[in-house]
Amino acid sequence: MHLVRRWLLLICLWPLGGPWASEILLTASQDGPSVEQFVQALRERRPADIVRFVPVDELGRPAKLDPTIRLILLDSASLEWRLSENPGPPALALRVSRVQAEKRLGKLRPAYLSLLWSDPPLDRQLRLTRYLLPQARRIGVLYGQHSQFLLEELRRAAQPMGLEIVAQAWPDLRDSRPLQTLLQNSDVLLGIDDPQLYSPKTAKNLLLSSYARQMALIGPTAGFVRAGSLASTLSDQDDWLAVLDRLLDQSPGKWPRAQYPTHFHVVGNQQVARALGVETIDPLAAAQALALAEGERRP
Repeated sequence: MHLVRRWLLLICLWPLGGPWASEILLTASQDGPSVEQFVQALRERRPADIVRFVPVDELGRPAKLDPTIRLILLDSASLEWRLSENPGPPALALRVSRVQAEKRLGKLRPAYLSLLWSDPPLDRQLRLTRYLLPQARRIGVLYGQHSQFLLEELRRAAQPMGLEIVAQAWPDLRDSRPLQTLLQNSDVLLGIDDPQLYSPKTAKNLLLSSYARQMALIGPTAGFVRAGSLASTLSDQDDWLAVLDRLLDQSPGKWPRAQYPTHFHVVGNQQVARALGVETIDPLAAAQALALAEGERRP
């Protein structure tokens, strides 16, 4: 009986998360419904861990945190906070695009930081373009000061697909001539997730100009698809949670410096497809075809 009481006492005093629990700390500038939903979903995926959210303004300096904490950064404000000094726990940064990282970090990749890219991979977007528009060969790409670095990667990805990248700088958004020149020399327009070029301010000009030439715009985001581009690939909350779940099972020393999510979806604008004379987009079939092509390329 005495032994039973001792076991019961030990169980009551056992740490909340168990002996192998990790403390997972998510942070952002503020807590909103989408953040709360994400935190709760991660909590449900990892019931053995202690998962909590703290606004970045309440965290103090990164160096003051327990270095064993698994830190997840959910916005640009939290990324800036973690970049403020080197000491501190390793961090997984979400919702960062390649262009944003180039603008903020350049070639710098701090050892404590793993960047989980929010924009779709360029080769995947090219494969989607070829899948939906098999006759298109000249892929028009607008670029700005902070997205020019992606052009060489695009050309390398396009070459084995038999595609040609037709690149055009657009330094002054008030001048539509670069856009018109690109549309004249392209079969389809591929949007890079560069917020300087693709924003609510430029959407009307981009979409109306491409419509006037009966030309499809692929990407750059799901928001642009809703506004009038033809289609894009994207990774949703479940896709990102799957990535985090796998990475959090590893020691931070094994986290990649940068990574795209493996899982993704295809979104299409059926009304735009009809207007352009493109076959009805089957998002599931498109995603399966792209995943198969990627699997063949990366055995």
